[in-house]
Amino acid sequence: MKVGLQIPDFTYPGGPATLGADLAAIARTADDAGFATVAVMDHFFQISMVGPPENDMLEAYTTLGYLAAHTSRAKLLTLVTGTVYREPALLAKIISTLDVLSGGRAWLGIGAAWNEEESRGLGFRFPPVSERFERLEETLQICLRMWSGDEKPYDGRHYRLERPLNSPQPLTRPHPPILVGGGGEKKTLRLVARYAQACNLFPGPDLARKLDVLRAHCEAEGRDYDEIVKTVYYLYDVGDKGENVQRIVDDLGQFAELGFSEALGHVKDSHRLEPLEVVGSQVIPAVASL
Repeated sequence: MKVGLQIPDFTYPGGPATLGADLAAIARTADDAGFATVAVMDHFFQISMVGPPENDMLEAYTTLGYLAAHTSRAKLLTLVTGTVYREPALLAKIISTLDVLSGGRAWLGIGAAWNEEESRGLGFRFPPVSERFERLEETLQICLRMWSGDEKPYDGRHYRLERPLNSPQPLTRPHPPILVGGGGEKKTLRLVARYAQACNLFPGPDLARKLDVLRAHCEAEGRDYDEIVKTVYYLYDVGDKGENVQRIVDDLGQFAELGFSEALGHVKDSHRLEPLEVVGSQVIPAVASL
């Protein structure tokens, strides 16, 4: 069982003036402590579950590029990119660039997008959900084509590329792993089975059933269910003095029994380094054998 860090909040006591140094310290601490992943959200406005829309929100891939320079081992991804936020070929180039500059640590985390408010606010298109899923599938096809070196034209319903040239290619072969986020049983998990190397689900009483649905999609696609990495979102609240560490270990043990290999989520008050250090020093060794 692995432990991954997602950073969803960029409103820190020092404000924008110290944000770069704060994030660098968080990423270094997580990397040194043994976190398998350092991830950020991909949003334009802060989401309501974290804070008001006016709170600080950094552009995701600029941030990951910065964090790549302050880490050496953790994989880097968004949890997750809305498919309509960037043109597919540009997204393929971004992930390729991040992979090259990080020494092969980039993943593509992607989903169908959901936050209409921020897209309308900044003038991004936000088509109906059925079209967003069509665009998501075409985006996955385009990324895989560009990462394979196939320069033949791509003629989809929503995207047309005359020459999908991608140079340099990612260091990760055959391509950077793809994580499709979300638990939609008819479309999202089908796309995981068809295209992705990983999924990310939210905890709840239906987790086991979601995995059964994914297994059925894998069987329909002729895909090996066991080769898909299963990650679950989790809030690491260690408590003021680490009093919740055992509960966290127990929770992660239950996830491991279901077949998850990584709990990827937010450390409460992660702008304080102490919670990261507690998770690293106490939780990671305890769950390493799960």
